[in-house]
Amino acid sequence: MLNVKTFTAVLKVFHVATELNDLDRRVTKFLNSDEVTRVISVSDSTTTNVDGGTMGIIRVVTYED
Repeated sequence: MLNVKTFTAVLKVFHVATELNDLDRRVTKFLNSDEVTRVISVSDSTTTNVDGGTMGIIRVVTYED
């Protein structure tokens, strides 16, 4: 069965590399769980504030269990 899981992270100035590494670790931990047998797709999208600056990231994983 196909499933979709969404992960989010707030991106703060001067902390982006750390926050992206933390997001990667959370996604990897999920993918290494017994729930996931096959990854179909992974997609990233950023969110912006009213000034147009990037303030967050959304990572969507489609997988089979």
